[in-house]
Amino acid sequence: MRVALKVNESAQGDWAVVRVSGEMDLVTSPALRQQVHDAVADGRHSVVLDLSDVFFCDSSGVGVLIAARRLMRSCQGRLRLILPARGTEDGSHVNRVLAALGVRRLFEVYPDVTAAVDDDAEPLSA
Repeated sequence: MRVALKVNESAQGDWAVVRVSGEMDLVTSPALRQQVHDAVADGRHSVVLDLSDVFFCDSSGVGVLIAARRLMRSCQGRLRLILPARGTEDGSHVNRVLAALGVRRLFEVYPDVTAAVDDDAEPLSA
């Protein structure tokens, strides 16, 4: 049974917080790509992707994350990810996939929204 990707955006200060849940795969990942593009088109250049509720991510999902990073860098924006380090149900699957592919170090990762939108907070180590 396929679980749709749900993408919701809210604002926290200067940050657009995009909460993502479900599966990030070839079929569902374009919704996240579009949300990031829409945020940038609307002038929001500080984006947090909360992947806490993503329980599956394939190479298509990773490709969308890398493309989002590239887009944000091209407009001098900021991209931060939320990837909690707990069990698979809390999203660590994405963390493991990024690490296995050797791209985890490309992203600033935070444990929660509060830390991600805090300009003084340090990202988690890769």
